[in-house]
Amino acid sequence: MKKNTPIYEQLKSKYHKTYEITNFKDMLYRSATLYKSRPAFKLKNENGQIYNISYEQFKKDVIYLGTTLLSKGLKNKKICIIGKNSYKWVVSYLAASIVGIVVPLDKELHNDDIINFMNISECSAILGDNKILKNIFENTNLINPNILYFNFDNKKSTNNMLSYDLLKDFGKTLVEQGNVEFDNIKVNPDEMKILLFTSGTTGNAKGVCLSQRNICSNILSIFGIVYVRKNETVLSILPLHHTYECTIGFLLLIYSGGSIAFCDGLRYITKNINEYHPSVILCVPLLLENVHKKIIKSLNNSLPEKYKNKDKLQINKLPFLIKSIVKSKVRKSLGGRLRMFIVGAAAANPIIVNDFDSLGLRTLQGYGLTECSPLVAGNTDFFSKDDACGLPIPNVEYKIDNPDEDGVGEIIVKGPNVMLGYYNDKEATDKVLKNGWFYTGDLGKIDENGYLYITGRCKSVIVTKNGKNIYPEEIEYYLNDNPLISEALVLGIKHENDDETYISAQIFPNIEAIKDSLNGITPSKEEVHKIISNIIKSVNSNLPNYKHIKSFNIRDEEFEKTTTQKIKRFGNNMKIDKKM
Repeated sequence: MKKNTPIYEQLKSKYHKTYEITNFKDMLYRSATLYKSRPAFKLKNENGQIYNISYEQFKKDVIYLGTTLLSKGLKNKKICIIGKNSYKWVVSYLAASIVGIVVPLDKELHNDDIINFMNISECSAILGDNKILKNIFENTNLINPNILYFNFDNKKSTNNMLSYDLLKDFGKTLVEQGNVEFDNIKVNPDEMKILLFTSGTTGNAKGVCLSQRNICSNILSIFGIVYVRKNETVLSILPLHHTYECTIGFLLLIYSGGSIAFCDGLRYITKNINEYHPSVILCVPLLLENVHKKIIKSLNNSLPEKYKNKDKLQINKLPFLIKSIVKSKVRKSLGGRLRMFIVGAAAANPIIVNDFDSLGLRTLQGYGLTECSPLVAGNTDFFSKDDACGLPIPNVEYKIDNPDEDGVGEIIVKGPNVMLGYYNDKEATDKVLKNGWFYTGDLGKIDENGYLYITGRCKSVIVTKNGKNIYPEEIEYYLNDNPLISEALVLGIKHENDDETYISAQIFPNIEAIKDSLNGITPSKEEVHKIISNIIKSVNSNLPNYKHIKSFNIRDEEFEKTTTQKIKRFGNNMKIDKKM
């Protein structure tokens, strides 16, 4: 191969070999044949003991539940799923998406929003956790009063709630009696089979219509650039209703023959890592940063004095011998088998990415959207850049629409992973799907090698009176890079006197880190304000004048976030003190 061959062309020649799939049923049946007794899931019983569910058993459980759904008249109907990550959730997802149209809902939604999405989707059944279902059942605003309730938790059925366990057993009985209705289903890969309501950071939730071909094409593309081994174990932390976790942390593993373990909750991540010994973890930048902070804190307590740096310790810059010792200890603390973080939902700090890479923990970040099933670009087994989202995944194109003088413009995407449209919303669909291209609403640029960089959201761009565009994410990056700041949100506010737009920042300080910097002394509010003020002055010194932060507020609590830990740019997060 010629040295001057563009990186993307080189990448095309290196893709991992894949076998073609277009729908979930074929994928499930093929994996059950290929991997049979291999563990598809690692679960805990009531006593906390870990046991395995084989691929063969997983297929049977999907068939049993699917057969029951068919017997209840749910073929081609909308079926909602809501609850914590669990084996029952994934069985329900596959069964519902083969029998009808699956509608995964966010369990953290307000009850009114859940009801609203159930009404919009015109769902005929809902499977989920007991507490959530009871709240829904008691609501009188449901358009369809005849919705079937499948309760994950109840061992017995009531007049209102059907027991998931009993219904699955009923399906098993039907199959053992010769019922082959589920086996005979022909799945049209190009029909809407998944309806997802985006949580959105800007408050505008829409129903995203996806086909199984959309998602299957994404599975194949991801496997082509990141080899997922059949002895892989993934710890599922992020919510499964989100297409990022569902596609990459669940369906991709079923395709590849790996194993899935479910996290007991955010507070139990460390415990679960040492129980399940995962080799891969999907996460968002915030989780990665928290793990990194713990490692840095531990190192500052244990390293020889001359290597300590409370503010800017970088693992990759430690001497080889010290780094080798650190590497061994960190790997052991993370279960001993962990080899890779996959980071999505927002841009990761390249310094942190580099630190983990230096510890032998591949940290691959990418870029995606629910509307793209989700992945559009990603760093790969072959080429990666710590500060970029990566290269286009196989069979997907992207380009920048109407770039400015810096090459920044709206990212548009074309490929088999792009959604069918927004549910019952032609106007919204036509705004984003034009001439075969999907207009993402995200701003970015592409370098000479094809690597994609995200600079912000079209809706969050701050425009000054003299026409300058300011991307708040850029300034937030500099603020969040300081260990004394936990979270930051940058906003544009109007000056009362001259109608000019100025930059304001909301800061949630890292009080523990500030306390450590003061040798264990708890800071007063005045001291915190002074420290944050000095940080902002330092940030401003690296920015042109029109991007300078002119005012700031210190928050007492964390920002409200989506379930993928993105800060919401609406609601209470937008309430600021406009005094300059």
